[in-house]
Amino acid sequence: MFRYEVLIGLEVHMQINTKSKIFCECSTQFGAEANSNICVICTSQPGVIPILNKKAVEGVIKTGLALNFTINRRCTFARKQYFYPDVPKNYQITQFESPLCSNGKLSIIVNEREKIINIERIHLEEDTGKLLHKIGGKKLNYSLLDLNRAGIGLMELVTKPELSSPQEAVEFLRELKNIVEYLDTSECNMEEGKMRCDVNVSVRIVGQKKLGVRVEIKNMNSISGVKDAITYEVQRHKKILNSGARLVQETRFWDAEEKVTKSMRLKENILDYRYFTEPDLVPLYLSNCFIENLYKQLPELPRIKKARFIKNYNLSEYDASYLTSSKMIAEYYEDALSNLDNKNSVTKLLANWISTELSAKLNASKICITKSPISSKNLSKLISLIQNEIISGKIAKIVFEEMYEKSIDPEIIIKKRGFTRISDESVITEICEKAIIESPNAVAEFKIGKKRAIDAIIGLVMKKSKGQADPKLVNKILIKKLN
Repeated sequence: MFRYEVLIGLEVHMQINTKSKIFCECSTQFGAEANSNICVICTSQPGVIPILNKKAVEGVIKTGLALNFTINRRCTFARKQYFYPDVPKNYQITQFESPLCSNGKLSIIVNEREKIINIERIHLEEDTGKLLHKIGGKKLNYSLLDLNRAGIGLMELVTKPELSSPQEAVEFLRELKNIVEYLDTSECNMEEGKMRCDVNVSVRIVGQKKLGVRVEIKNMNSISGVKDAITYEVQRHKKILNSGARLVQETRFWDAEEKVTKSMRLKENILDYRYFTEPDLVPLYLSNCFIENLYKQLPELPRIKKARFIKNYNLSEYDASYLTSSKMIAEYYEDALSNLDNKNSVTKLLANWISTELSAKLNASKICITKSPISSKNLSKLISLIQNEIISGKIAKIVFEEMYEKSIDPEIIIKKRGFTRISDESVITEICEKAIIESPNAVAEFKIGKKRAIDAIIGLVMKKSKGQADPKLVNKILIKKLN
């Protein structure tokens, strides 16, 4: 049995975050009625001339700068010829010989080891239309054509075949998605088709220099799907090679229901596309000043922000990783922190509430933090109430539940339900005396040196006070009484 190594390359298509399409003024709005965002240009009527969207160019260059690409000062556009029903003009305007960005790299961490993945290019191109094969839940025996997506600006990122496992591919996509979302050059919403991935897989015997037969898996629209498809395809390659049969270079698709890849067609080569220069678009010349201005607009990127969170907020690696795993989460954290006094003493407490209590609620509700029923301002109020010992941690969780359910200020809940902490020593003393009488076993154990026995009595006091007794005062009074 041979030992094999896996080589994976990714072609990632990300919809550029612009209000209008790449060559016309039609809206890029998602979810609009079919064929409502179209015009003579994006439907390819005879005689029309495309006009390049400057914002789309800027989006690609910003992404390239963040990923250490060389930005090419002179770029051209090309026609990529192929016939599909969702390509109205039977060719796609793209970039071939001189893309906007060349030779970039992205660092990923897998199993606590860093690996640099080289990226060949990022180029600008237009999207195709979409074929619909069902209406609602009803499957059709014919296709409907929606051209709302035709002409939307895409940036296509093409890696070298340097990924060697499904997990590396997953980490690459997660890291890329996070960076691009920080840049705001694409929303990367895979459910809306704003980030799609073609996966190229080949397997060869360890020690061979020549690449194995390459198979492309088209139009993956989830990161988990990419992982599953690569896992399946690698096993399929190994099984065929071990049997002595011949692998075919082809394009396949992932059937998410059956968890298998299926053949679509033989894989096209570059010659099949018959690239030639787009005659309706002049070459693009980029000045140093133009690129420098875009570089100055780059935000703080995830890894830099993570390092700052660890240093400035004294957070653990885990907490900082979670908080910077999304631009929205990082912004929510810092917004909440800005509303708090004595920030240095609550950075960890705030991080815990976001990464545990709030994230669990949001995940269960399947909503993102920007739509959280608890605003960053209200969460900071809750943290302040805990910090100032106005409520206990136990009461805070009850208040949090109601805050999430009703989206209201925690102070309103506390006032309405009488949750203010009991700090009257005489009141707490009375409760402690009753708890001692009702806990003879714990008292006896404490008196023979089992100091942890006091915890049972403290728990009873907190139960009797409905969690409102000041725990420090409870501990002080009980020790005095028991001694």
